[in-house]
Amino acid sequence: MTAIRKAIVVGGGIAGPVTALALRKAGIEAAVYEAYPSTADGVGGTLALAPNGLAALRIFGADEAVRAVATPITRTVMALGRSRIELPMLPDLPPLQVVHRSDLYRILHDLALAQGIEITYGRRLVDAHQTPTGVTAMFADGTTATGDILVGADGIHSTVRRLIDPDAPGPGFTGLLGFESVARHTVDVPPGTMTFAYGKGGYYLYWREPGGGTRWGVNLPQERPMSLTEARQVPRTAWLQKLRATFADDDPGAELMLSTRPEDLLVTGSLHIMPRVPHWHRGRMVLVGDAVHAPSNSSGQGASLAVESAVQLARCLRDLPDVPAAFAEYERLRRGRVEGVAARAARINRTKAPGPIVGAIMPVLMRLMLKTVLNPEKMLAPEQRYVIDWDAPVAAAPALR
Repeated sequence: MTAIRKAIVVGGGIAGPVTALALRKAGIEAAVYEAYPSTADGVGGTLALAPNGLAALRIFGADEAVRAVATPITRTVMALGRSRIELPMLPDLPPLQVVHRSDLYRILHDLALAQGIEITYGRRLVDAHQTPTGVTAMFADGTTATGDILVGADGIHSTVRRLIDPDAPGPGFTGLLGFESVARHTVDVPPGTMTFAYGKGGYYLYWREPGGGTRWGVNLPQERPMSLTEARQVPRTAWLQKLRATFADDDPGAELMLSTRPEDLLVTGSLHIMPRVPHWHRGRMVLVGDAVHAPSNSSGQGASLAVESAVQLARCLRDLPDVPAAFAEYERLRRGRVEGVAARAARINRTKAPGPIVGAIMPVLMRLMLKTVLNPEKMLAPEQRYVIDWDAPVAAAPALR
């Protein structure tokens, strides 16, 4: 095991508490520092947790709490005009779980506090100073924190990523703008069915809410990116008017937009994806979660990959003799997997914002893909059957000669 006894975790969203829980399980004390002044209760829309993400949460005993508040998706359908095509799934795995981000946040936050993990708010990282034996985080309010390592779990606009590499790339724009809401209209599909619909004006998905109505999400083609603040400065009535015009000729898109109230509309802003990050770590600083691999919402794997990475980082620090070896092995275990998922998500994004030629041939193209490349064993199994054996010791890969 490394001589690491204390970790500074920057970022108190989803990846931060998960990383702190994993490090604590590995015998490393972790303290979480969040830039925002309060908890994130009620913030955000919904996200998906794949079977591999639930398997990783099981290591902390958090999977059952997530299932208790989530909606299981047992069937997925693609809608192309009036056609409905059932998508293949892996029958031997538990279903995808759709969960409110705020619920997942609260579960992880409360579990961390229950295990004695300190979470401090209002600490925006501005710099870090490394020595041969430790690292000191410097915050905007003038306070500092010292530990053996610093973990950047601070999201897609990560400060830690910039400290590790000033030339590191920032998030790339997918050409899509996100919205979410619950319509009062209830779609005529069985519960647990998620439909991916390619409408005439854009892409949307929907499923029945257990409490009534239909939850829907839209990825609207957009020419230029907008910050979340900028997107939310536009009145929700104006956005809803645009959405109603976009999906006016779609079934059930038109009814979903018409039966959605402006006050229920959640504007999630421009959707981003992280390009390849050249440097995951430097010295005693390392990245996890969206700070280093944000594969866009099209993957359905963002949160699951963040949990996996936290677990693998903790295992490497637990078992390997020094920080450089632990960080290098962590990157080796994770890079190929997360970049493969990101590449798949990027291909899906291109179908959500197609040009006129691609849009015209989409129905034929998707039917052909269902018969050929959309084999669940090839496309989904490597991602969803991934299970980390927490108890298995990590050994550093042999050096190349």
